[in-house]
Amino acid sequence: MFIKPTEGRSVVDPARGDTLPPEGREVEPTQYWQRRLNDGDVVESTPVTQKAADAAPTSKPQGKKE
Repeated sequence: MFIKPTEGRSVVDPARGDTLPPEGREVEPTQYWQRRLNDGDVVESTPVTQKAADAAPTSKPQGKKE
């Protein structure tokens, strides 16, 4: 499952020995992560892929002036 820490929270990932990054990561659905979900420390999310981020327009295209 893909999870992200709730804003303002720092959550340890015991499998990796570091903290869960703000952009989130894929983790095994264990009792540990279920407890974090129940406590509101993390939220399930959808990963943002680079391709999807590149496809999103950053500004409107300019019309051709005649």
